[in-house]
Amino acid sequence: MPPSAFPALILALTLAYNAQAAGPIAPTAVAAQYGLTTSTILPFPTATQSPSDTESHLVSLWGLNKAHIQDGPENLAFVADPFPSKPAPGVANTPTTGPVMQVTYPEGSFSHDTGGVQFYSLWNTTDGSSFNSMMVSYEIAFDAGFDWVKGGKLPGLRGGLNSTGCSGGNKADGLDCFSSRLMWRKDGAGEIYAYIPTPNNLCSQSSITCNSDFGISIQRGSFIFQSGQWTRLTQIIQLNNPPDVANGYIALYVNDVLAISQTGLQIRASNSVVANGFYFSTFFGGSDTSWATPVTTHTFFRNVQLWGSSSSSNMTGSLVNDAPASYNLKSSMTLSLSLMTVIVASFFCA
Repeated sequence: MPPSAFPALILALTLAYNAQAAGPIAPTAVAAQYGLTTSTILPFPTATQSPSDTESHLVSLWGLNKAHIQDGPENLAFVADPFPSKPAPGVANTPTTGPVMQVTYPEGSFSHDTGGVQFYSLWNTTDGSSFNSMMVSYEIAFDAGFDWVKGGKLPGLRGGLNSTGCSGGNKADGLDCFSSRLMWRKDGAGEIYAYIPTPNNLCSQSSITCNSDFGISIQRGSFIFQSGQWTRLTQIIQLNNPPDVANGYIALYVNDVLAISQTGLQIRASNSVVANGFYFSTFFGGSDTSWATPVTTHTFFRNVQLWGSSSSSNMTGSLVNDAPASYNLKSSMTLSLSLMTVIVASFFCA
């Protein structure tokens, strides 16, 4: 491990130790800890709804990108809570009444094109607000006896001007987008699954798995999903600042206990990339039939809340040593302008 990695490792271990020592911490307390003072709750209906009514509800009240569900509106419905007596372990003050959102994964489906759901819920984009830190919290339940197969995607956060990039095998260079979803893997192993740049030999770190389709797995297997009950997931992202320093931070709390803490990340390579909202993306896969669910099955969601702040990460980090070409071009132009200023000043002072 290079010496430059030691400060980030020490910080991550310190955060993990402090979290375990402090015990569970509710999302509102996490938000306060990171100065996330702006928040919103995504509204659920008071009665169950059909797929068509569910689609109308989400389009009208959840601020969807391009005012539509990208994939799988027929796989969505608001239904009665299937596990009213199985709350998230150790989590207090969660409602046990009212409808929850059901996602259907049809038998044989293995991508967002063949099953599950995908849409992008934008937040505060109309009033010019820019979030450099964002957090999402939601509760999820898997059908009892859920067959995990090889894995699947779960909702997270995304940002940048490119609302369809940084997923689906589109490599992330940090110049126009990022995404940070979750995944379940075989036997319910959990992880953060992010489309972000991988400078400074990030892929060589033991906590990082770089996949062939460009997404990276962060701390795979650091927790295990359980089926047939509710689980609360809370993910926070602090964007790196400045864009050529890898001081970004991503963390995940599972049932209010810190499960993943990853420092030293370059999430963006341009200041124009900010956090925009909730990326509701869930499906089996993968992109081939080896990931397919053998039976029609479901997940359920409730209590979705977002927090944001204009402040980015203030952690220490290493200078990026392999920035994208366009970033290098921008830096070269800045350097050239600086040199011209020096030359002109020298001419007039001579």
